[in-house]
Amino acid sequence: PLPDLSLLLPSCRAKEIKTKLGTLLQKPDSTIDFIIPYPEKPEKPPKAQKPSPEEALQWRDSLEKLLQNPYGLASFRSFLRSEFSEENAEFWVACEDYKKTKSPVKMAEKAKKIYEEFIQTEAPKEVNIDHFTKAVTMKNLVEPSPTSFDMAQKRIFALMEKDSLPRFVRSEFYHELIK
Repeated sequence: PLPDLSLLLPSCRAKEIKTKLGTLLQKPDSTIDFIIPYPEKPEKPPKAQKPSPEEALQWRDSLEKLLQNPYGLASFRSFLRSEFSEENAEFWVACEDYKKTKSPVKMAEKAKKIYEEFIQTEAPKEVNIDHFTKAVTMKNLVEPSPTSFDMAQKRIFALMEKDSLPRFVRSEFYHELIK
């Protein structure tokens, strides 16, 4: 049993630490996961060109344009990191990558990783989706297809569009981009 960290830290931070500790202390599901861990690709920062102020201004009204621009995506992710909600952008990016996967074996591997990282209850980077969306997603993962995560991805996109984008647009960093 993990110590109750909520007495020492604000609740959301405590939950994050407790989740990470729990993940570290868990025994692997099977010995094969322990012997052959998932390959971790270090994330390279995009060597993206800074957008023109006109281009950055378009991001106010279009999360899609923001996410499709490598510099915009990196900026938005940095902003979300500062708000402790970067799992939303990470999940969206993981889903985009997943949809491009052709091999059924690789698709199943990626689906498992996305599920374990973002969807399952108490996942290390659990995204905020309703029970119905989670149930539909789990049902879709019985036979993974390019559309398995579509409903969850749309929910997270809507959440970022409604909640995170307006705060990003009001941020100092964004204001520097449009000068």
